[in-house]
Amino acid sequence: MPLAWFLSKRDDFDRAKSLIDEILGFRKKKDCAFRKIDDMNDDDGTTNLEPNLVTYTTLISAYCKQHGLSEALSLYEEMISDGFLPDVVTYSSIINGLCKRGMLTEAKALLREMDKMGVNPNHVVYAILVDSLFKAGSAWESFIYQSQMIVCGVSFDLVVCTTLIDGLFKAGKSDEAEAMFCTLAKLNCIPNNITYTAMIDGYCKLGDMDGAESLLRDMEKKQVVPNVVTYSSIINGYTKKGMLDVAVRIMKKMLDQNIMPNAYIYATLIDGHLKAGKQDAAVDLYNEMKLNGLEENSFIVDAFINNLKRGRKMEEAEGLCKYMMSKGLLLDRVNYTSLMDGFFKTGRESAAFTMAEKMAETESVYSGIRELGLAPDRATYNTMINAYCKQGKLENAIKLWNEMKGHSVMPNSITCNILVGGLSKAGETERAIDVLNEMLLWGICPNVTIHRALLNACSKCERADTILQMHKRLVGMGLKANREVYNSLITVLCGLGMTKRATLVLNNMTKEGISADTVTYNALIHGHFKSSHIEKALATYTQMLNEGVSPGIRTYNLLLGGLLAAGLMSKAYEILSKMKDSGLDPDASLYNTLISGHGKIGNKKEAIKFYCEMVTKGLVPKTSTYNVLIEDFAKVGKMDQARELLNEMQVRRVPPNSSTYDILICGWCNLSKQPELDRISKKTYRTEARTLFAEMNEKGFVPCENTLACISSTFARPGMVVDAKHMLKDMYKRKQS
Repeated sequence: MPLAWFLSKRDDFDRAKSLIDEILGFRKKKDCAFRKIDDMNDDDGTTNLEPNLVTYTTLISAYCKQHGLSEALSLYEEMISDGFLPDVVTYSSIINGLCKRGMLTEAKALLREMDKMGVNPNHVVYAILVDSLFKAGSAWESFIYQSQMIVCGVSFDLVVCTTLIDGLFKAGKSDEAEAMFCTLAKLNCIPNNITYTAMIDGYCKLGDMDGAESLLRDMEKKQVVPNVVTYSSIINGYTKKGMLDVAVRIMKKMLDQNIMPNAYIYATLIDGHLKAGKQDAAVDLYNEMKLNGLEENSFIVDAFINNLKRGRKMEEAEGLCKYMMSKGLLLDRVNYTSLMDGFFKTGRESAAFTMAEKMAETESVYSGIRELGLAPDRATYNTMINAYCKQGKLENAIKLWNEMKGHSVMPNSITCNILVGGLSKAGETERAIDVLNEMLLWGICPNVTIHRALLNACSKCERADTILQMHKRLVGMGLKANREVYNSLITVLCGLGMTKRATLVLNNMTKEGISADTVTYNALIHGHFKSSHIEKALATYTQMLNEGVSPGIRTYNLLLGGLLAAGLMSKAYEILSKMKDSGLDPDASLYNTLISGHGKIGNKKEAIKFYCEMVTKGLVPKTSTYNVLIEDFAKVGKMDQARELLNEMQVRRVPPNSSTYDILICGWCNLSKQPELDRISKKTYRTEARTLFAEMNEKGFVPCENTLACISSTFARPGMVVDAKHMLKDMYKRKQS
């Protein structure tokens, strides 16, 4: 069958199929005489052409490559019925085809069948399965097959090792990936650019750009030439860290080495610049890409859609999509999903469905996408289910959950997290458990996200036994009780001030050989302060240090917040000094705590000191911090300084809230009531209060009762009572007119 093999290798599939059809007689019954091969017949009219193992394997391989999996499986069954035993090449072709279609259960079944047929799988078969399982998120199954390879004596070649390195990084096992890379020399495997790229990509996804650059230098030293994928990983890594200048420099380095960036690299850079608010630079990159002869792809379209979505410019996003489609670019699922998500977030639920309904042939809101050959995938369904859950429309979310299963799109752990989270938030824990039971049938066990959601739901009843019972129930359903799970349980209990129960959980955790970490101790410190057990909170901090667990900014935030609230200034400064000695600098959240803590106890001088220190470092206070400072000035009648802080908020783009306006309005009103004031000053202060009152109304904030009382008493005249609520109504009427 050399001719058929040659044609299929050249992707001349139709001609190869035609030739094999003639040999096998596929167009008629199997027992039909071979025809149209007269030039290959012997003189006596008999044919020497009969299908053999190579014939079947060649065609099966070709069908699998051309997405003809059902035809390949039919041929597989037929070759066995014809008495031909498939070899390892036949099996590897079909297993590869099954894995590419996401049919991992069938692929694993076929591997078991190999054993029954007496065919030993080779490293290629294992590499295909291991890689596919890693990509599907089934890391533990990948490790099982890795162990099976060792038991069966299958040698690890470079392909298998590279697959394992890539998978280990994806499974979050970077140490094991590095160990595998170091083992290559012992296996006499010289890493190639694909192996290096797997390592570099892993480092980049961890944010370890120094490690990635070190490997790149090692490649250059060993004369292993990086490819476009290598540079793509590094550029993506720097872009995600916001180091756009470095990312662009790496792209220029590519060009110096005559490696042309592809559309995906440009898409990454364009997306990064758009997220950083650098629209002009993004457009320049887009124009550069076009000059280099590269066409737009769905990734670039999605970058622009997401940028417009962030700006709530959904009409422009929709217009962009129509323009791209008019140029012949077919949008993919991600683009449609982004658009739907944008419509939901801007409150245009009907537009999200109308987009699909315009093209619909059936009642399903997704049929229009199917008509374009873009059947909704998990991401599409997950987006819609998530939108419904956020809106509290759980029946609609359940309906979509059932629809996706009906369309053979199986929910994954993300779907489960979304739906269980939505049901838990609504207090429907039993329905959430029903969803979990269904997921168990598909081999998906509860994870820490689901655990946290259900525990938070149970915490509403403020009963420790209910929370602990739910924890045990989830562990019984296959939840792995690791440190993260225990931390969630301890955090929920401490959030309710149930520190005794939380301490018992910690004891059980340590008995199981799981040590406490910063998150554990932070939860306990928070719980003790919540219960006003200050000594226990400090004792927990001491225990943390004794156990060799390093406190983080969050730890010091909790300690300082609790101590300042209790008025223990000297102890707070002692803790702050220890923090600085450990090499930690206060971040924005810690400064907010310090400023708020000092402000609430009337220590205005210290609050202002920390505020100045904060802004000098380029950190931006949050709204509540500004409110504390504004209130400090308002209490002593320094309203000009308070007003200046409001102006500064606007410059720094920190949005004021209703409390900000309540404080300022009451401050101006109280200042205007001072008896020694002259008439002009009183009028000026009242004008300030009225202006802020109108501004507050304009922004949709509702004044508190104290503010309404201040306004009423300030603008009342002898013999006349001013109703602030009527003032609000008058303002609203003028606004409407």
